[in-house]
Amino acid sequence: MQIDNDIYQDIRPYNDDEVSGAIERLINDKDFINAILNYRFPQLSGVLGWVLTPLIKRFLIKKWSNVKTVADVQRQVAKYMHGTIKHSCDGVTYTGLEKLDPKQSYLFVSNHRDIAMDPAMVNWCMFNNGFNTVRIAIGDNLLKKPCATELMRLNKSFIVRRSAKAPREMLKALGLLSSYISHSLETGNSIWIAQKEGRAKDGNDRTDPAILKMFFMEGRQRKLSFPEFMPQLNIVPVSISYENDPCDIAKAKELYQKQTQGSYEKGEFEDIESIIQGIVGHKRRIHVSFGDVIRDEFETPDLLAAEIDRQITQNYHLFPANYIAAGIEHESVTDAETARFNEKVADLPLGVIDILKTMYATPALKKLS
Repeated sequence: MQIDNDIYQDIRPYNDDEVSGAIERLINDKDFINAILNYRFPQLSGVLGWVLTPLIKRFLIKKWSNVKTVADVQRQVAKYMHGTIKHSCDGVTYTGLEKLDPKQSYLFVSNHRDIAMDPAMVNWCMFNNGFNTVRIAIGDNLLKKPCATELMRLNKSFIVRRSAKAPREMLKALGLLSSYISHSLETGNSIWIAQKEGRAKDGNDRTDPAILKMFFMEGRQRKLSFPEFMPQLNIVPVSISYENDPCDIAKAKELYQKQTQGSYEKGEFEDIESIIQGIVGHKRRIHVSFGDVIRDEFETPDLLAAEIDRQITQNYHLFPANYIAAGIEHESVTDAETARFNEKVADLPLGVIDILKTMYATPALKKLS
């Protein structure tokens, strides 16, 4: 049902009645079809693209003919995730979900290491335990192509307008976002959002109090104080750890260039490449820790950020690479694990090795300090 006064229309995920239209637009989107061609048939896409394009369209029409609702999309994504997990990691474990109520909505504030996999792993755990999947906050910097926007909004993503630069425009965008998050929670829809803008490429997970101030904009609108309003959001800190980060060397090289040259120029398709690498690259084991619902009243955004950080740090699941990089003895550190880690860094410049080691060491040093 289309609501005439839908104030969230430009940022919200698609509703059931918009799914078929979005799928039709995707199937007819040249960039989307070309992306599939280049990914599945890199050798043939140039020469035989004109032959393969109608075949791919026909295949997609057939494959998606029964996808009519948001729930249908989620089932398709779950199937895809099952295959991805099977081929790109050695198992997913999780803790803390038993403390949460499937009938309740939560605001999951998560550490952020991987663009696509972080919210996907939270969803995977929830989907397999009888919870509804979450609505995902995604920056408009990742939505440069219309097909990317279609895909994300089909998959329950809502848009964070980072491109707004004028102060009044920014304030308006943040106010709408804050209102949408509260509206989602109050209508039974959980939310996933990263604890700060961008991934923690250095391995240091920190909550930006500005995110919490954005949540509170709706509270201020309702004439409530910060400690009154924030517990109503049911904030749950989430800590996601990957035994191996498929983007780790790329992140370390980027940070090294910033360190040595003062800046780093991102390539046009770099975010997309990071997303693909994060999905298909081997991650070994993955652990998702769901923390405790924050019901205490915190007087300031800084104090609440410190509590979210405390839970994310303490709940972070450490793997052998974390101990090895930090130089900490642990029973999980075997000769084979040490050799594997040394092999990973063997051909890298010393400065890049230092950054990569810091990336893996930081969670261990913070948790055990």
